Amino acid sequence: MEEKRKTTAKKHTRTASNAYQVTKAMYARANEAKAQGGLVAWCMLGVSTEILEAFDIEPVYTENYAAVCAAKQTAGPLIEAAEAEGYSNLVCGYVRTGIGYCLRMQPDGRPPVGYEETSMAKPDLLLACSMVCDPRYKWYQSLQRYLDIPYFFYDVVAPPLDADREDPAVEENYVNYSLEGLRDMVAFLEKHTGKKLDRERLRKIIETTEATRRKRWECYEARKAVPCPMPTGDMLSCLTPGLFLASRPEATKFFEDLYDELQERIRDKVGVVPNEKYRLLWGGGLPPWHNMGIFTYFEEKDAVFVIETAYMPFEPYDVKVKSDDPLELMVRTAYARNTERNRRAMLGCGDVATQNLLDLIRDYKVDGMVMHGSKSCRATTIGQTYYQNMVAEHVKIPTLFIESDIVDTRDYAEADMKMKIDAFIETLAAAKRNNGN
Repeated sequence: MEEKRKTTAKKHTRTASNAYQVTKAMYARANEAKAQGGLVAWCMLGVSTEILEAFDIEPVYTENYAAVCAAKQTAGPLIEAAEAEGYSNLVCGYVRTGIGYCLRMQPDGRPPVGYEETSMAKPDLLLACSMVCDPRYKWYQSLQRYLDIPYFFYDVVAPPLDADREDPAVEENYVNYSLEGLRDMVAFLEKHTGKKLDRERLRKIIETTEATRRKRWECYEARKAVPCPMPTGDMLSCLTPGLFLASRPEATKFFEDLYDELQERIRDKVGVVPNEKYRLLWGGGLPPWHNMGIFTYFEEKDAVFVIETAYMPFEPYDVKVKSDDPLELMVRTAYARNTERNRRAMLGCGDVATQNLLDLIRDYKVDGMVMHGSKSCRATTIGQTYYQNMVAEHVKIPTLFIESDIVDTRDYAEADMKMKIDAFIETLAAAKRNNGN
């Protein structure tokens, strides 16, 4: 019998090894809330977890669930169900997985057969937003056709890069527009929960989120050490507490523990591999969740991904905002954090995004860059060749382009992928020799 191919990345930190249990607990909590008569919302990254928590609504993030299914090699039947309904194979893999799950749910709301272990509780509400990519506008509208439950859409905006941020009119226009959207969201939730927003509770929840974000950033900073104490594969496995549970004290504790572990590894000079030869930047595209084992394949060749642009947090910024309204506090804080450095990290930002790559190459002592072209994720794939060419005008490091998808295994060819990686490692070795290293 052929040995089953390992598709998960090898974990190098104790904390990252426990991350999947955090993810399972998140889905179990939503299912338990549903069983006890509580409310569950399906939502997208960018929808405020703080506001949902203040209303005692358990969130289920459908993008995250698609990544979980991809990692468990169970996304295929869900994708096929969506495509059978007429959704193109060029539509985001997250979208197709989420719609397929909805289509295959049992009539009484139980999960599709075979998906019981880690499942999405049937939602009472749908909460969508416009952050980052275009499929978000229509995804939950499509879900509403099948679920027939209340739906809310929030438009996430940011000032244009050339805006004069010192002009009070710019800030007020941004704040007023965003604040109107959050207030509409609160009114929507008050209507469908029968509760009024507890603003003092929301303020305390926001403080927890801020503590989580700051400690998570400190973990990223710790990875600048040589040898690198934690690779990209480990950090990507920590997305659930970092992005979807940041408003909970256990998420803050998670990153406190991770930070302490990284400091321990740095002190003892424990790296990801015994002989770190090549430090790599995952410089574009979301990862292929269906085969994170490629990170381990790089490590077998003494090449370590020390940093990644995918899901990288914004640099903390001490914001002095005074407001009695926690919603206004959220919006003004977001505006004040829109610093030059943080704008560089945003997707699709041309030359400032190039500068972000150059900063990471310098700060993390990067020897080579890898970019992942995902068939169904335009937002993180567009512009990769441009960025590589712009980087090459300033630093001479090799770049590898690989292609597959974030979820769909049909766009992945393992033999071809490994052949490209092998050739890239040889190029890295030659570049090192030419540089006298």
